[in-house]
Amino acid sequence: MATSRLSIVFIATIFVLATSISAKDYIVGDENGWKLDFDYQNWAKDKVFYVGDTLVFNYAAGAHNVAKVNGTGFQQCSTSASNGIMTSGRDVVPLQTPGRKWYICGVGKHCESRNMKLVITVLPQTWAPAPSPIATSTSAGKLAVPTIYGFVVGLFGSLLLLLV
Repeated sequence: MATSRLSIVFIATIFVLATSISAKDYIVGDENGWKLDFDYQNWAKDKVFYVGDTLVFNYAAGAHNVAKVNGTGFQQCSTSASNGIMTSGRDVVPLQTPGRKWYICGVGKHCESRNMKLVITVLPQTWAPAPSPIATSTSAGKLAVPTIYGFVVGLFGSLLLLLV
């Protein structure tokens, strides 16, 4: 009976860890962050985003913001109070649903004139591990936690459960 219960706990733990292991944190703009005159479409073009990943927007608080908008708001660089404008300077955006996602800076003409806008497509979570983002600079590899660390932590935790 105890062995059966431990097996169920073990399988449940592996299931939960499997979905979190493949999730990645993407620092928007890598070491450049969220700033004026940066090509965010070029930054995103070789990356594959999945449900469960997160975007992290780093910028000087007060100088910029991040607004999640729809396609029209993206094209017109317009926001409204319902957009949930973020202003912390380190805004973490969980990608919870598949589909197109649009983000702009709503300060001044930062979106229209200074290219502070990003559009991505989020794919549904798969059971296979997500492909690693392609590094665009030498420091880009430091930005996402490698999958192997999550696997090692999951394996170690599972072994501890078996010993208890």
